[in-house]
Amino acid sequence: MTNAKIDIDTLKKAHWSDDDKNNAETVLEFVQLLMNDHIFEEVSQRYSGSPYRQHNRSIADGIEGVIKTVSDFVKNAPEFSYDVKRIFVDGEYVTIHSHATLKAKHRGDDSQGLNIVDTWKVVDGRLVEHWDTIQPIDFSMRLYGLLFGGKVRNVNGVF
Repeated sequence: MTNAKIDIDTLKKAHWSDDDKNNAETVLEFVQLLMNDHIFEEVSQRYSGSPYRQHNRSIADGIEGVIKTVSDFVKNAPEFSYDVKRIFVDGEYVTIHSHATLKAKHRGDDSQGLNIVDTWKVVDGRLVEHWDTIQPIDFSMRLYGLLFGGKVRNVNGVF
C-alpha cells in the first residue's frame, strides 16, 4: 500500500508571508506524519514538549492524546489517510479542509469517509492548540461516531 502524500507546493498561496508558509508547513508535516504515514514515534519526538490544548472533546490534551487516538484508530483501519483539499492561513491559525478515508480504495471517493476541517494555532513553530469539525459521509462512519465518539477526554470545550 502506498501512503497518501500531501503536496505542500500545490496548496501554498502566493500572498502568504514567510511566517504563513512556515506555519502551514508545520501543520502539513504534522498531518503527513500522523494521519498518512502513521509514524507515531517521530510525531512524539518532533511535536511533544510544548503545551497542546485539544478542543476535540474525545481526544485528551497533549500531542500524546492525539497520537493515542489516531494510533488506536489505525489499528483497526491501517489504510486510514487524509487528503488535504484546502489550506487557509491567518497568522498563527492554520486551517485545513480534508477528506479522510479508511481504505486506500476509497481515496478520492467523496461518498466514503469523513469531511474534516481542522484548525491549529502555531506559536514559534510549535503546535499549541487544535480544533476540528468532523462530518461522517457514509453510514459506517456515522455509526462509528455514534458508538465511539461520546467519551469526553478533556475539559477545554469545543470553542
